[in-house]
Amino acid sequence: MSSSESREPEEAGLIESGPVVPPNDLECRVSTFSLTAELTTERLLLRAWTSAEIADVLAGRRSSRWAPDFPADGDRVMAGVIAEQIAEGSGASGEPGASGDPGAHGHRLIIERESGLVVGSLSLFWPPSEGDLEIGYGVVPSRRGRGYAPEAARALVAHALTSPDVTTVYAEVELANPASVRVLEKAGLRRGNHDGTTARFSATAPLPG
Repeated sequence: MSSSESREPEEAGLIESGPVVPPNDLECRVSTFSLTAELTTERLLLRAWTSAEIADVLAGRRSSRWAPDFPADGDRVMAGVIAEQIAEGSGASGEPGASGDPGAHGHRLIIERESGLVVGSLSLFWPPSEGDLEIGYGVVPSRRGRGYAPEAARALVAHALTSPDVTTVYAEVELANPASVRVLEKAGLRRGNHDGTTARFSATAPLPG
């Protein structure tokens, strides 16, 4: 999954645009930064993949805990990426079980709280590069138009900006995909450099006081 695809174009939703704010103001109930933290928003739970979920996606098995159209193509790609990261023993230094824990790599599933179903996935492409950290996200077609993508992205960006290693969170999107542009705007990211084809949207942590 890459942020330039934004994987599953989301229709305009329910989240108003505005600056990214600290997680407490987002109902994102975390106290300190952790790649494995579960994030809760008004309608969504963002949690790490389990090893069983990765295996099921890669094997083409279905789960009653998934929306009918999950996984999408991008979710299958991410399951493969996580499996490779685990096999290589890569992970964030200091995270518990970094060599074998899917959550130690910054990837999460999007759970619809009302139904308990998995409706997409999103990622922090850890580690950051000189303080810059890329995100990517996707929501399955059956749940588009509800504002889930900006709601999830907004919470993940706010959480990432609590890391002392992150100064800017960004996503790159094709300008020909206006739905994905709207997602990033509604998530509170600001448009920056563009080459006429793709644009970079970013949010920056406030300077220490």
